[in-house]
Formats: sequence, structure tokens, C-alpha cells
Amino acid sequence: MMSALLRMLAALMCVLSTFADVAPVADFDLQKMAGKWYLVGFATNAQWFVNHKAGMKMGTAVVTPTETGDMDLSYSNLNADGTCWRMTHLAQKSDTPGRFTFHSKIWKNDNDMRIVDVMYEDYALVHTIKTKEGVSEVLNKLYSRTPVVSDALQQKFTQFSLGTGVLAENIAILPENGECPEV
Repeated sequence: MMSALLRMLAALMCVLSTFADVAPVADFDLQKMAGKWYLVGFATNAQWFVNHKAGMKMGTAVVTPTETGDMDLSYSNLNADGTCWRMTHLAQKSDTPGRFTFHSKIWKNDNDMRIVDVMYEDYALVHTIKTKEGVSEVLNKLYSRTPVVSDALQQKFTQFSLGTGVLAENIAILPENGECPEV
């Protein structure tokens, strides 16, 4: 019993140290991040994802910088029946460039989002720590300016996600999907 408790405590410490060690990319430029992105990769151990990943498809995100340096994030995903699912968050800048925070009214959680790697004309790797009722979960996203990404970029996303404690079976490159019309 005691050794099982110690193993569980050690695993928890590893997860917590992983949360703390992921830093945003140096010299982050929000203006260069602006525009349309395809959400091509998704990785998390969250139970909702485990239950729904088989049906998930690629969506889009539009990043719009605000005058105050915050980030307006607008997501859309085309459903199988032709309707669109949409969500918007206003992510507030922090004292650290490339790190933003927001509260999701839909999911009722607090989000600590970090852009950890970005080539502004190609891809962005985003790491978010979602906390709800004292429980934190990692969510990694791979954004691309195009719906198709290279094998090398997929591997980079996979390795990053494994390094943040996400199980291999919970890392997905999402299948292409139609797009929602602009609003």
C-alpha cells in the first residue's frame, strides 16, 4: 500500500514538474501569429477527448491581436450534418510574451496557454494547462497555415506531447474536414 502511494506521488510530481517546465518561445510576435490556422493536431489525456477522439476532425482557428496585446481566438468546426460549431475566447497577455490566460465560460475552466514553438508562416505548437475544480490537464495543439503537415512536423508534435505526459494513444493528427463559412 505504501509503495503504491509513493509511486503515485512520484508520478504526480513528474506531471507537475512537466507543467512548470514548458516555456513560451523566445521573441514571440503576436502580430505575426495573426490570421487563419488549421487545427491539425490535438493531444491530451482528458477523458472527454479519449471518449470523442475517433469522431474529431480538423477545424480552423483565427487569431486576432487586440490593441492591448491580448489574443482573440475564434474556433470553428464543420459538423457532419453541415452545421458549424463555434467558440471564441479572449486570451489575456501575461508578463511573459507568448503566454496567455483565459477562462472558458463554456467548459468552466481556467486556461494557461503558451505558444512553445512557432514558424509564423507554417505552424504553431500550443501548450495549454486547463484547470477545473483544482484538477489540471494538459492540452497540446498543432496549428498549421495549411491543412496538410509534413511527417517531420507530425513527429515533432508527437514527441513534444509525449514529453508533456500525454499518452501515445491520446495524440491525434486530425483528418481533413470541410470548413465553416466565414461569419
